Amino acid sequence: MTTQTTLTATVRLQPTADPTPVEQAVADSIAGDYPPETYLGFAFYRADGGCRLWHGWTDGGTVLGDQVDRLALAAGLDACDWLHIGDRHSQLSHRGRIRIEAYPLRPILADVQRGERGPEDRRQGLLDVIAVAAARTGQRPRPGLPAWPGFGPARVLRKASR
Repeated sequence: MTTQTTLTATVRLQPTADPTPVEQAVADSIAGDYPPETYLGFAFYRADGGCRLWHGWTDGGTVLGDQVDRLALAAGLDACDWLHIGDRHSQLSHRGRIRIEAYPLRPILADVQRGERGPEDRRQGLLDVIAVAAARTGQRPRPGLPAWPGFGPARVLRKASR
């Protein structure tokens, strides 16, 4: 005896200009390819030349990222140190027009605990860029470099400030 089952579910798909649900699904899918305790930065490049940025963490990454940031700030690390340490461990890949930068947080934590700092020539280069940008916009730069931007959600997702 053969039984036939007919499913009659009506799903109405509505066209939308909002790429958020698709980008979220793609970011979630890609995050599944990375090990625990990883911070992921996504850049979704659009056909019009624009770009949308997403941040993600694999299992344990939010807690560890925030811990890294607390230790880095307590040690007085700044944006130069963040760039230097991040560059030492980042893994860059692409999927079509999506750029994925993965940061394994355990080695980053080890660098922060060890007191790894950015080299002086890079530090001076960043100060020079800030000075030029300030001059072009008619502003005076604040002394020093911006604070450590962060690898955990508490810092990464906060409103930008210096």
